[in-house]
Amino acid sequence: MQAMRRSAVTARVPLVALFRAGRGPSRALSAQAAAAVEEAKEPEPDLAVGSALMDALKPHEIVQKLDDYIVGQPDAKRAVAIAMRNRWRRHQLPDDLKTEVVPKNILMIGPTGCGKTEIARRIAKLSQAPFLKVEATKFTEVGFHGRDVDQIIRDLVEVSLTLTKKKQAEILLPQVQRVAEDRILEILTGPHPRDSRESFRQLLRDGALDDRSIEVEVAQKAPGDKGGVIQVDSPVSVQEVLGKFQKMANKRPSEMKKMRIREARPVIEEQELEKLMEAIDIKKEAISAVEESGIVFIDEIDKICSSGAYRGADASAEGVQRDLLPLIEGSAVNTKYGNVNTDFILFVCSGAFHHSKPSDLLAELQGRLPIKVELKGLSEDDMYKILTEPVTNLIKQQIELMKTEDVELVIEDEAVREIARVAAEVNRTLENIGARRLHTIVERIMEEISFDAPDNEGGKMVVDKALVNERVSDMLIQSDLSKFIL
Repeated sequence: MQAMRRSAVTARVPLVALFRAGRGPSRALSAQAAAAVEEAKEPEPDLAVGSALMDALKPHEIVQKLDDYIVGQPDAKRAVAIAMRNRWRRHQLPDDLKTEVVPKNILMIGPTGCGKTEIARRIAKLSQAPFLKVEATKFTEVGFHGRDVDQIIRDLVEVSLTLTKKKQAEILLPQVQRVAEDRILEILTGPHPRDSRESFRQLLRDGALDDRSIEVEVAQKAPGDKGGVIQVDSPVSVQEVLGKFQKMANKRPSEMKKMRIREARPVIEEQELEKLMEAIDIKKEAISAVEESGIVFIDEIDKICSSGAYRGADASAEGVQRDLLPLIEGSAVNTKYGNVNTDFILFVCSGAFHHSKPSDLLAELQGRLPIKVELKGLSEDDMYKILTEPVTNLIKQQIELMKTEDVELVIEDEAVREIARVAAEVNRTLENIGARRLHTIVERIMEEISFDAPDNEGGKMVVDKALVNERVSDMLIQSDLSKFIL
């Protein structure tokens, strides 16, 4: 649990900066960094599937976490929780049995705005495994102009690379900070006795030396540098382009730059982290994490269904379904980092199926999604709970937004219930867009308050049932509902 909440790196070392290639002036390991590398090579328990699986949440804990943000839909939450736990269970099996246990993919069916996509978003934050959410409508059949479904796995590998780097940065950070501290002390004290250096170390840790200036070797941006752009005048292979990039990164000139210690420390830590990262096969671990614990959420699967008896060639519908078959069943996908096997990737598909039904999917695709979960539409009570129960509910968001203007916003309970009633009624009389209707209504009520808030600093604003009726209910009476259509 602690691993899930732990920050990847401290604010002093921005992640974007940590992984920027070629920043360090020297690619050789310093003595301290070399020692840190040896320390980092101590056996780790299958880091590729790593802490995500070792600290896996139990199903009821996952459901409790989802309950903090999503109202209702217990069946969908249970199905996803069991699937996530099964990833951990599989890794506890003997190797000969582990290869035979494949994930049971899930198909979530329910009206729009009932929580399907929100479940995916929250699972992505809970899970430390590589996770990717895509829309089925963005892909076309292989051979046609557009993105083919293999791009899903390539994108998942990129996500895994970033996740793996963050995990490694988290592991190496204490060593990096120690090495950076030694480098700063070496610059400050020179070849002085160890006792002198240790006295400076305590001053450095206390922040007493933060305003002292030192000279640090940093990468120099050459005149006319086009930001790392590689000019390619003729068709070349990916390996050649990567080779050119590596040469360019290694040959970047460096210069001595004078800066304060508080500014120099992140630069030195970044350089040392890059050196330590070179001793770790990030690509191999990232691919292993995708193959063993990757999760893909495919939304809008119903939009690539053909309703009715006719089934013809369609590059963005039936064709995409056919291309998804081997991907979900298990196949090798070629990426620039190597082949990725999809046998053990968990696929969760979802769709509203307003104008089609799950049986309109290809029979082969239905068979590859054995667990089917139906999500229910939202009632008026559900709307009220959505407005009040989640940790970051809409009412709380509006109150906190007004606090930034030093305005106290009070939304009475009767007003909240009226908002829920109106949302449910408009969903019944117009197109049902589920919980998304609440955003429309709340923003309409808050429009004038938000506009006037900067001029009412230190004031108090109350939203009661009468105000809600004034802004919304009169439109229902007049049947002028056009302003609610998104």
